[in-house]
Amino acid sequence: MQVRTRHTQAFAVARLVLAPGEAVQAEYAAMVATSYGVVIDSGRGRGRARPAVFTAPAEGGWVDLAPAHAGDAHVLELDGSQGWCVARGARLALPVTLRADPGWAGFHPLFGVEHGFLEHLSGMGVTVLACGGALDAIALDPGEAITVEPAHLLAYSDTTQVRLRAVDPSGPQSLRTGDGLLLDLAGPGQVLVQTRRPRPAAGR
Repeated sequence: MQVRTRHTQAFAVARLVLAPGEAVQAEYAAMVATSYGVVIDSGRGRGRARPAVFTAPAEGGWVDLAPAHAGDAHVLELDGSQGWCVARGARLALPVTLRADPGWAGFHPLFGVEHGFLEHLSGMGVTVLACGGALDAIALDPGEAITVEPAHLLAYSDTTQVRLRAVDPSGPQSLRTGDGLLLDLAGPGQVLVQTRRPRPAAGR
């Protein structure tokens, strides 16, 4: 799969160029258009907010995806040497060469058994992330640390050390949305920060 983006930074569209017979998973709601002949299997879900699998015909094809909100589309490439932790709901596409790891052990110190506001991706290939506003990419050296408000976190490489803490220990907090929490991230690692909140309260 190849990805070509257009209308970037404000109203991004990502075109997934598929080889003959290649398939990619994406939310049906993110689809703008496809080349003629692409097969769409939306399973048994109802409404637009459901996963779908797009499969190219024998001559290949393309699928255009767009975020539900204004902002950029970031192409994230995984080389198989490390995974990435991505804001839940930000992923637009998942090719068959990548996998989401819902039981990834690295989340246990953060969320315990809760369904947190992040998901872990691993494998080799490219995915597309919906970014609120523009993107800041930060490379953290060993021992270098920053603090990020969860709604502005787009992704970080899983080599990064991460800690969750409360803004106000006596105030309301949510592991599902990130409300009332802060993320401390320390290198070595890469962190992707979005300049606008794409959805309310880390928006899951």
